[in-house]
Amino acid sequence: VQLQASGGGLVQAGDSLRLSCTVTGRAFARSTVGWFRQAPGKEREFVASSSWVGPTEYADSVEGRFTTSRDDDKNLVDLQIYTLKPEDTAVYYCAARKPRYGISTDISEYTYWGPGTLVTVSS
Repeated sequence: VQLQASGGGLVQAGDSLRLSCTVTGRAFARSTVGWFRQAPGKEREFVASSSWVGPTEYADSVEGRFTTSRDDDKNLVDLQIYTLKPEDTAVYYCAARKPRYGISTDISEYTYWGPGTLVTVSS
């Protein structure tokens, strides 16, 4: 399984942004995909997770502003971000668990990672 996040850039506070994660590999349709972010000088943290059977979970800090969705036919997982704040500035990563494992907020449970995409929010 290989993943590639895209869609980052420089935006203003209050804007919306959609990040996309392209996943290659036959196991995608049975894999949980998560989004994580790492702000400058901070540890990588959980943002959202979506299971192939439907359930999603979000970090408390982004609940209500972030939405993750997946298109299994296109091997895509999106992260829609609304009302961006300067504290959302980070490198955003998508990652996948081994097939048939459910949603998780634990970064150590994600096996496959792609390079991140930088989101910078100006005030």
